[in-house]
Amino acid sequence: MFERILVPVDLTEKNEVAIDTVVRLAAHNPTSVTLLHVIETLALPFEELAQFYKELELRAAQALTQLSVRLVKAGISPVDRVVLYGPRAEKAVQYAEDNSIDLIVLNSHTIDQDNPGLGWATLSYKMAILAQCPVLLVK
Repeated sequence: MFERILVPVDLTEKNEVAIDTVVRLAAHNPTSVTLLHVIETLALPFEELAQFYKELELRAAQALTQLSVRLVKAGISPVDRVVLYGPRAEKAVQYAEDNSIDLIVLNSHTIDQDNPGLGWATLSYKMAILAQCPVLLVK
């Protein structure tokens, strides 16, 4: 069904639901998974913050490795790990387009029933609107 799944992660525990969902989706289908973390850059020259970004990239790489081990243990292979820089939604959507991703799986916030309009500017909403492939939002 879905041969190439992209899982954008922010390296928090919220990602557990998306990872669990990918494990269930890929359990009976040959699927490759790409774990993607996008480091949002600041409006300063990149070179001035090179060491700061390098430390963020190292932390992200370690976290992605831990997540990939979990997926491999669940029988998913291959699992790629990618770290990019820039605006998160745009970079993730562009990566999906450039790499022929069939499905994006990511966390979504829980809707506040008293204020349902508060979540319109979230990352998950932006990606769901911008992506050219199916997007599965999990809670």
